[in-house]
Amino acid sequence: MSDNLGIDVTVTPSGTGCSECERASGWWLHLRRCTQCGHIGCCDSSPGQHASRHAARTGHPYVQSFEPGETWFWDYENEDYVDGPELADPQHHPSDQGVPGPADRVPTDWREQLH
Repeated sequence: MSDNLGIDVTVTPSGTGCSECERASGWWLHLRRCTQCGHIGCCDSSPGQHASRHAARTGHPYVQSFEPGETWFWDYENEDYVDGPELADPQHHPSDQGVPGPADRVPTDWREQLH
């Protein structure tokens, strides 16, 4: 990305799990972090697809993976990967947090519920 519109490198993540899934006692596969406001949402493979819903609702165009070892950014407007700056810590959910998660809420048939 050639400019930092839609990115605030000072904003910290909203939590360690998907904000909406946490409120609804749901579960997620992978997590995404909004680069503008720090909202943590679940990926499009997850049942709730909350990261992309957040982007559509707010107009915030970019997310970064919130998974350990992943630093890629996604641009929802252009539907493509982009480069981005380092964001405020933490860079990912806790390493001991399982995928999918949270472990106590993941149904036994979770694979059948993915998109």
